[in-house]
Amino acid sequence: MFTNNGDKMLKTRRMLRRVFFTLCVVVTGLMTIMAGSLPPRIIDVVADKDNRFKIAKQKDPVITMKVNEVIVLRITARRGAEWDDKDGTIHTFTITALKNKGWDFRLKEGTQQFPVVAPSEPGEYKVECTVKCGKGHDDMKLKLVVTP
Repeated sequence: MFTNNGDKMLKTRRMLRRVFFTLCVVVTGLMTIMAGSLPPRIIDVVADKDNRFKIAKQKDPVITMKVNEVIVLRITARRGAEWDDKDGTIHTFTITALKNKGWDFRLKEGTQQFPVVAPSEPGEYKVECTVKCGKGHDDMKLKLVVTP
């Protein structure tokens, strides 16, 4: 049997747990609402005619995202000298390990936008072109870095 003092302590602990739980739910909800109201970042990438991925002001192109972050890739594709016209695709933007999660884009000449979600696991991922687009094709790579 509990003493009167023990009953009060138990009731106080239960009340504090409920208040803490309620605060957690409210704060999480507010954060979700606030995050949902911001537009996603836009990352500009060029898949260039010299068979290189390029990002302005970067010698070695790297895209950095947070886990599960939503961004929009705005990719401008320019046809290289050697190109096999099959379906109009001149390059791809592909992460082989994440193809089934939407990271496989067939690029036509011009600018296209692709909304994407970062992987749920932090790490480094290799983006490559999988269309034989000409000399230098094998070096057409870019790095995606996902941080916690």
